[in-house]
Amino acid sequence: MSKFIITGGKKLAGEIAVGGAKNNAQIMIPVALLSTETMIIKNVPQIDGVEKSLELMRSLGAKIKEGNHKLEINTAGLNKTELDKKIANKFRTSVMFVGPILARLGKVKFPHPGGCVIGAAGRPIDLFLEGFEALGAKVKISSRNYIITAKKLKGCDFFFTIMSVTGTQSMIMTACLAEGTTILRNCAMEPEVVALADYLNAQGAKISGAGTPTIIIEGVKKLSAGVCEIIPDRIEAGSFALMAAATNSEIKITNCNPEHIHYLLTIFNKIGVNYEKGDNWILMKKSGKIKPYNLKTHEYPGFSTDLQSPYVVLMTQAQGTSLIQETIYDRRLLWTDMLSQLGANIVMCDPHRITVNGPTKLYARKLISPDIRAGIALVIAALIAEGTTEIDNIYQIDRGYEKLDLRLRKLGADIKRIE
Repeated sequence: MSKFIITGGKKLAGEIAVGGAKNNAQIMIPVALLSTETMIIKNVPQIDGVEKSLELMRSLGAKIKEGNHKLEINTAGLNKTELDKKIANKFRTSVMFVGPILARLGKVKFPHPGGCVIGAAGRPIDLFLEGFEALGAKVKISSRNYIITAKKLKGCDFFFTIMSVTGTQSMIMTACLAEGTTILRNCAMEPEVVALADYLNAQGAKISGAGTPTIIIEGVKKLSAGVCEIIPDRIEAGSFALMAAATNSEIKITNCNPEHIHYLLTIFNKIGVNYEKGDNWILMKKSGKIKPYNLKTHEYPGFSTDLQSPYVVLMTQAQGTSLIQETIYDRRLLWTDMLSQLGANIVMCDPHRITVNGPTKLYARKLISPDIRAGIALVIAALIAEGTTEIDNIYQIDRGYEKLDLRLRKLGADIKRIE
């Protein structure tokens, strides 16, 4: 198993480019199932989740060409209605293949999707099943599989009882080929939802309202395929900005969209983190004393739960006490026990709230990355810490950050990958 060896205390400087968004790329790959034409996807990050998506796509009979962060996918030969259990069990977004197969072939069989451990009860897929049923599908659940069938999908009026990005995207994809009008309410408003709708509309779909709580979809009989460019990864951009602030380094973040992390930049204004921004870049500057700031995660355009972990690291260096509240995922604050092992002064108020008292000096330890976002937070903490930190299970970090060690070394970080 691979691990990172990081010696902290090195000043970082330079330029780092943001890659294509993980949460956009992994959704756009199954979109290719909606058309028999060839889809071209550019700016694709080379991360584990993408590789697993392509593996699952190939198992369904798709023909794929890949290279230089570009994919060409043709699914004209799609004839399977069952997802390969050995592959689908490995990653959460395998569930995103279900809607397109159902819409195109009228039947799909799949296991419970695998992936990240965050969230209670293995992150259930109730919303997906409820959405398919609302569109007229029948759902059968066995001990090992879900079987969904539909002679004809019909438009519906569906309310998301929990705001869900992947749930919203799944319903958009499935409803595009349903008969009639679908109205989706309490939708997720993330940029990745807008990107999906923009691409589908360019291919003949009739979707309005993406980026707002209500999305209306007029079903069409057929979709074309074309060129899609994956949007910049806003979580990666935010992670690098927080890394620069926590290490008090001057770093220019390029190929990003500052508007996608507007909430974080607003907090920077409040707590004394210096930066400049342009249309597609952010220049993080050295700052003086950082003020504490209470934070509550929230669906977009609120503060992303995926940036909560690196934000906690920044607050260990702030001058005072901050209260952090996680509202999206259960158990997502449990990783802070490892940050405490590095010397952070953190009090767990309850499973959803912690107080962080700063500033504190951090010291090297041997740690294990529990998930993608806690993993990047531990890397940032290790860059601050005195001594050499060992982070195991970095497969979890690789799932979200392409060649992180190589990119950080270009900034001056002392980080090595050990197999």
